[in-house]
Amino acid sequence: MSGLMAVFWKELADHFNSKRFIILCLLIYLAGIATIYVAAQNIRSEVTETTQFIFLRLFTVSGEIEIFSFLFFLSFFIPIVGIALGFDAINSERTSGNLSRLLSQPLYRDSVINGKFLAGLITLAVLVTSIVVLVAGMGLRMIGVPPTAGEVLRLLAFILVSIIYGAFWMSLAVLFSVLFSRTATSALASISLWIFLFLFLPIIAQVVAGMLVPVDSNSSLELVVKHEEVVRMINRLSPGALYGEVIQVILIPSHPVMWVISMALMGVEPNPLPLSQSLLLAWPQLTSLIALTAVCFAASYIKFMREEIRST
Repeated sequence: MSGLMAVFWKELADHFNSKRFIILCLLIYLAGIATIYVAAQNIRSEVTETTQFIFLRLFTVSGEIEIFSFLFFLSFFIPIVGIALGFDAINSERTSGNLSRLLSQPLYRDSVINGKFLAGLITLAVLVTSIVVLVAGMGLRMIGVPPTAGEVLRLLAFILVSIIYGAFWMSLAVLFSVLFSRTATSALASISLWIFLFLFLPIIAQVVAGMLVPVDSNSSLELVVKHEEVVRMINRLSPGALYGEVIQVILIPSHPVMWVISMALMGVEPNPLPLSQSLLLAWPQLTSLIALTAVCFAASYIKFMREEIRST
């Protein structure tokens, strides 16, 4: 345990003192402030006397550009942060020769990878929590509507899910860091996979769904729903799609997409879901995210524990 904590504190200090982390923080804070300013300006035109969950709308309302919202911004930047924290976790130590010298000390090998992953996870958690708290504080000052207890609990759930989502990308980057000897190769592999899942998989999903379940303006509601189900099933191969479905259910309790479609088929007007029902509805996607994170880290752990490390 002492070896694990030594690696953890050393890596944590390196993360917080690195220029890479400072640049990422500034970029994310600036983008978060911009999106919350746009959201606060547009809330006034959308809120009525019967509007519920006004404070949560700070995180979901977009401007004239549909994608310019805090949720889109966070789903875009979290993978970048996770990759930046993990792509050189092992191979940089191996290339510099520090890994063999580190393991020549009275230190268990698993303490190295566990300590590095834990330090990256804490760094990611601090970054995500701080940006959400910053946005919430600015939003409270701008709209003057305090959050209810239920909204605070939903924001806490949102922070936890966002950390899990970032942990997946970090564990994937650590896996590539173990598999590839060059840091540039591991970074390129991680970014390439992120770009494919973020940009190209939705296009592929639409094409495949159009071939399997073609729809047009005259299609029935059942056929349109089947088409969307095929699109969602293919998109769920992407962790970003799983994350998007979870946070939609958590932060948009009045009209989560999956819930509205199900209720439309039954001819029932959807009502806001309590937090327990929201989490239950999102549990399969959340479980998949946790499982993917565990699989990636387990693969990197096993590969690191079995590889030969020569002294230099």
